[in-house]
Amino acid sequence: MHAPGRYANLRRIQSLDPEVDHDEILRLTARHEFPWDYVQGTGIAFMRDYGIPSIAALLDRTREFEDHGVKRYDDTILIGDEATLDGIDSPRSHAALRRLNRIHGHYDIPQDELAYVLATTIVGPGRWISAYGWRPLDPHELAAIAKVTTRFGELMGIKDLPTTYDGYLTLLVDYERQHFAHTPASTRLAEASIRIAREVAPPPLRPLLRRATIAMMDEPLREALGLPRQPRWFVRAVHGALRLRARVLRLAPPRRTPYVHRPTTYPGGHRLEDLGPTAMLDALDAPAHGKRSHA
Repeated sequence: MHAPGRYANLRRIQSLDPEVDHDEILRLTARHEFPWDYVQGTGIAFMRDYGIPSIAALLDRTREFEDHGVKRYDDTILIGDEATLDGIDSPRSHAALRRLNRIHGHYDIPQDELAYVLATTIVGPGRWISAYGWRPLDPHELAAIAKVTTRFGELMGIKDLPTTYDGYLTLLVDYERQHFAHTPASTRLAEASIRIAREVAPPPLRPLLRRATIAMMDEPLREALGLPRQPRWFVRAVHGALRLRARVLRLAPPRRTPYVHRPTTYPGGHRLEDLGPTAMLDALDAPAHGKRSHA
């Protein structure tokens, strides 16, 4: 049983060419079919970065998560939105990627780390939807998301990137096998991120959010972050609740309006120049006037 029209978006996706129509496929997948799952998968995946000691050391040193956590969370989502809402090769996207490159240019980040972080942004949602989505991702969706991800990376100046979802999965698994390790910085960042998630979550979810977040982690990630093992019954309960949600969603009608992130940091809208570490937002980086976006 499923709601009438529940698979209308999937039929549309299957009729499109991922090589040409990747922007539309990504929009349908991330903003209509799986908006909540996409955000959750990206959030858990982002924490994988903390399991790489060199990445954790840099992020810990900036103190952005501890001191400006919600802004850091909003900025990450908004730069992704700016890069994809009008298409990955639109003027809006290119401006967003120039901004991201300017932010990264303040730090000495090796290419292999940039490629790994990029891989988490595609594998995270892919794994989440595979486990908890109301339907599996279609091969057209995986191909389109990989196409956009690779183009995103190219605009960041990253060389020799994979071109398929499986390629990104292999990159992530191999990199973690070589580099995953626990450091005090990884735990500090993980706890700071959980505090951010608690702050932006609906109040009823806040008391159990930390334990539920840990329960959703695979063992290598949990160990790399130095977080406490959760009781087996609790882990089963969290996974069961998410799978139950998926079954219920199969009965729901398709989403009619696209999901748009509403940042708490910028209630009056934001400029591209507003996005980035607070320490960078000086007179040179933030002109006094600029058009605000409410996307």
